[in-house]
Order: sequence, then structure tokens, then C-alpha cells
Amino acid sequence: MSVGIVMLVHTALGRAEQVARHWTRAGCPVVIHVDKSVSRKVYEGFVQSVSDVPEILFSRRHRCEWGTWGLVAASQDASEMMLANFPDVRHVYLASGSCLPLRPVQELIDYLADRPRTDFIESATTADVPWTVGGLDHERFTMRFPFSWRKNRYLFDRFVEFQRKIGYRRRVPKGVVPHMGSQWWCLTRQTLSAILQDPERTRYDAYFRHVWIPDESYFQTLSRLYSTNIESRSLTLSKFDFQGKPHIFYDDHLQLLRRSDCFVARKIWPHAERLYQAFLTDPDGAMSRQEPNPGKIDRIFAKAVDRRTRGRAGLYMQSRYPNPGWENGVTAAKYSVFQGFSELFQDFEAWLARATGAQVHGHLFAPERAEFAGGQTIINGALPDTALLRDANPRAFLTNLLWNTRGERQCFQFGPRDNVKINRQIAEDPNAQVSVITGAWAVPLFKSNANFADIRAEAAALQKIESKMLDELRSPYSKARIRIWTMAEFIESPMEPLQVIIDEIGHKSLRRLAEAPLMEDLTGFGQFLQNLKNQGMHPYLMGDFPVDPIPKLHGARPRKPYLVKK
Repeated sequence: MSVGIVMLVHTALGRAEQVARHWTRAGCPVVIHVDKSVSRKVYEGFVQSVSDVPEILFSRRHRCEWGTWGLVAASQDASEMMLANFPDVRHVYLASGSCLPLRPVQELIDYLADRPRTDFIESATTADVPWTVGGLDHERFTMRFPFSWRKNRYLFDRFVEFQRKIGYRRRVPKGVVPHMGSQWWCLTRQTLSAILQDPERTRYDAYFRHVWIPDESYFQTLSRLYSTNIESRSLTLSKFDFQGKPHIFYDDHLQLLRRSDCFVARKIWPHAERLYQAFLTDPDGAMSRQEPNPGKIDRIFAKAVDRRTRGRAGLYMQSRYPNPGWENGVTAAKYSVFQGFSELFQDFEAWLARATGAQVHGHLFAPERAEFAGGQTIINGALPDTALLRDANPRAFLTNLLWNTRGERQCFQFGPRDNVKINRQIAEDPNAQVSVITGAWAVPLFKSNANFADIRAEAAALQKIESKMLDELRSPYSKARIRIWTMAEFIESPMEPLQVIIDEIGHKSLRRLAEAPLMEDLTGFGQFLQNLKNQGMHPYLMGDFPVDPIPKLHGARPRKPYLVKK
């Protein structure tokens, strides 16, 4: 009893020759199909190179473009040649030219000899297959696909849309339930010959010829009609990424492949000298006779997919710049944004730094420059304060700043005078803590002593900008921790909101604030706002400020003193 190997080869013919000789040395005949796209001269040289091995045969050539019928036709012809020329073969193992045996071939022969009537082929219905990529599950069996998905993607997509629009559906042959799975199978002679010699084969071939990616469904479906014992799994280790592309194994995957206990692995990089030397020249190779268990390394592949698609929180770089919405966290760490505080309080940055121990910047997105803490011109990661460089990509500026200063809480001031393009990203960032005192931008205008006509024009512009900023912060897509106060309600009782903000930043001690920031003198601010109203500009973001200060109550009875005896 023997195992026959059908090899589908299209590149790296030298490696294919090396692997084919390895199979035959263990007593396994090999039938090779070489893609018709390979030049005749190269093909004939390949045939000549293995002419000294009578157990290696070559089948009729087909053009094997991905996702087309040629791959099935190549497998059919090579399998028919295998069954006709090697009557001792009881299992036929389909492999590619980039497959590599991981265990001594005799172990595979013994393993299959112990399971003489078992077919190893991944075979699941479309409802149970989670790995289909491209949006076509059952539709791949009911539509026609005359255009190549790789070469004519536009026509492929438009024709699919057209068939959906007109409701076109092909009829699945009676008695056939479409199944899908890996194209790398190992079938018994009985099952394989039944598929190839079926009186209805012409009808089945005509149907599957127009199925999308038929090599993943032809044998997987028809084996269900004839097999008496199917194990729905492949003996070949093949891993795919989140886009459906196969992982390629390199020299540094040697120990990983050994741990899999699988008989064969694909896809092997043709220049992985260490892998080919270790597995093809060392038959005693330290691999135990255990049941193939690719699950041993599934966790590693899952981590690799997660790292590739999600990456580290807040990490952007040339080798991993995710699509919008694919970020694993927009930024790398929590940070706080203060809008209106430095305008309302004197020396607010220094007070906040003392109260929290955080690194407190000024207006990072100010028009002139990024106001780094302590007046620095360059900060961690060689990030300069140049406004021109910052404004070329405000998002990258913020994410770089937070990535380079991981481990230290960052706080900065923000407002309608700044570059507000970053406001939406801040609003949608779960790491952001945003505290806003609306209308506080009017305090510098109030103290500016500038021409009132200019003040009115600037106030109207700033109020319009801040109103739009507030709409973005209040958007249903906002994920930041956002607190908004009008200026009027904030100054009524400033200590309570300040305490809440400090506690949320994570002050080392949870004691009550012993020191408050010094508020700007707002005497006459109410009249200033009234003057703006009188000039036709309505400053509504500040809240309700009285024009005149509340007069003190005269004539009120003084409270009686209380004496406390010891």
C-alpha cells in the first residue's frame, strides 16, 4: 500500500524537483502538473532534470489562473494518471510545488495505512464557512464569472452587481449540496476514482466550470456523494491572513513548523534554505509520531493577525498605517484637553502642573507655534514646535506626541483661536478627557482695549467657530469624556468642577484642593457683553451675565456672635 503525490507546480521548479525526489525516495510516486504559463523551454528542462526517476510523471498541462477551472482540470488529469499508472496507490495526496514535508514520509504512509477508508478533505457548507473573503458565499455557486477577479476586477464586480440586479440564478445540479474547504486534500482511491469516473461527471464539470474558485468546492462537494468516511480537515498546514492571503513560512519559522506535528506545510519561501535542509535531509528530524495538530500554533497566528490588523494602541508608522476605523485606539495614552481655562484663570498651566504632577502644555495648536510645557521648542521624539509642520498633519502631531511621552499624563489648552481641525479626532478618541468653559475666549478680548469694531468682528468669528466645535463634541460619534460648562455657571462655583477634573486625571492624593487658580478680574465683563449685544452681536455661549454686579444688601441685621466655651 502506498501514497501517491499529485503536485501542482508553477514557480520555483528547482525546489519542486527537490521535494519530488524526496517523496520518491520514500516510495511515493509523483505526478507533476506544470502550469501552462511556464515557457516550453523551462518546462522541458524541468522534465529532463528528473528523467532519471521513473516514479515521476508529468500530466497534460493547463493554464492555472487563480480562481478558475484550470486548477481543477489540472488536478483531475494528474489524478487520473496517478490511478492508471500506479495501481498500488491507495491514497492520493494533492500538494503544490511550494509544499514541504515536515515529518518523515514513512510516518505519513503509516498514518494513512491505519486509516485505509478515510478521506481527509476540508468540506463544509457555505453556511458553516467563516473564512470566505470577497462577499460571495452561496452566490459563487449560483452566478457566472466570465471575468478574472485579479485581472479585470472592475468588470468582475460590475457583472456580479448586474446579476444581482436582474435576479439571475444558476440551478445547482440535483442531489448536489455545495461544500467548500481547502484545496489541499488527501482522498482514497475509491472516492477519487468514483468522482473521476462518475457517469454524471460531464454535467458536474459543466456546472463547476462557472463556479468562482472551483478548486475550493469541486472535490469538497463531490466527495460528499461517494465517501464513506470523511474527516473534514486537511493534513496540510496552511494558514491565511485576514485578507484570505496565505502566510509564507521563512527560515525563522523552523521551530514553529516543528511544533505543528503536521505532515506537510505550505507556503514555503523558495529561498528558505534552512527549512529545506532541515526537513528534506533529516529523516529522523526530532518530530514525534503524534496526531497532526495545527491548533498548537493557531494562537501564534491569531496574535499575528491581531498585531497586523490592530497593532499597538496609538501606534502609526510606515509599516502599519491602518485604514480609518481600524485603529487599535486612536492614541497611545489618556490625555486632558482644557478649553477656556487659561483664558479665565491666571497662570493656569503652572497651577495644574502642581496639582496633578502631569506635563501641562499651553495651546499646542496655537497659530504661531506649539506651546510646549516649559517653553520647550523640541519635545520627546524630536517633535518640533513648528506650526507649519504641525498643521501639515495635526492628527499625526497629536498621536506622535502621546506615543513619545507614554507613561506621563499630557494636558494642553485648546480653543477657537487654534487649529480646530483636530477637534473631531479628539471628540472621537476614548483616551481624551475634554473640559470646556464656553465663551471664555471673550475674556482676552475684554481685556485687550482694542478698537471695539475689531473686537466685535473677532468675537462673532470666534463664537461661530466654538459653536461648531461644540457640535462636534456633542456628536453621537463622540467617545471622549466630555464636560461642558458655560462661563457664567462655572464661575458661580469653580472649585467643584476643578476638583472633579483633578480627581479624574488621577491626582496622587485624593485630598480636597488646598489651592485654587487665580481668576481674572471680570469687573465690567457683563457690561462688555451688553455692549456687544448693542452692536448687533449676540454672545450667547457665555451664559447669563448681569450687566451690573449684584448690589450688596444694606440694612441687613448682623448675625449674633457665638461664644464657644472650653
